Amino acid sequence: MANNSEWWTAPTESENGNLIMVTGRRDIEKFKNNPKFNIRIEVTWKYNSDKSGMPDFETSSLMEEVQASIENTFKKDPIAILTGIYTGDGERNWIFYTLSTNIFGKKFNEALQSFELLPITIYAENDPEWNEYQEMKSLTEISTED
Repeated sequence: MANNSEWWTAPTESENGNLIMVTGRRDIEKFKNNPKFNIRIEVTWKYNSDKSGMPDFETSSLMEEVQASIENTFKKDPIAILTGIYTGDGERNWIFYTLSTNIFGKKFNEALQSFELLPITIYAENDPEWNEYQEMKSLTEISTED
């Protein structure tokens, strides 16, 4: 992740009490204020976790490589913005907002082409008010003044 002041990370809990580490992005206004960025995409990677619900080192390292590739792809062609990352309770979720599921799919596949097939699922829904982002931010953001 580029500039750390653009992101915050905070612990929270899943419904069953397991630790979830939430990483959220701050610098989203130009995307959020663009009415075309109204589709939320959630990419979920389920993994075998240790008793704390976190991925092992090997899985975690692969996730970081995948994330770097995704970020580089969307930095070159900003048709989607990564707004949140949730890790814990046996899964990682990346939350994006985009203007097109078709273009997102093409770019996402491009980002993953150098990797073996990954255990991911992709879900999309319209979220023009950015409700998921607002909720995540209000529940977890740690201000930069802290």
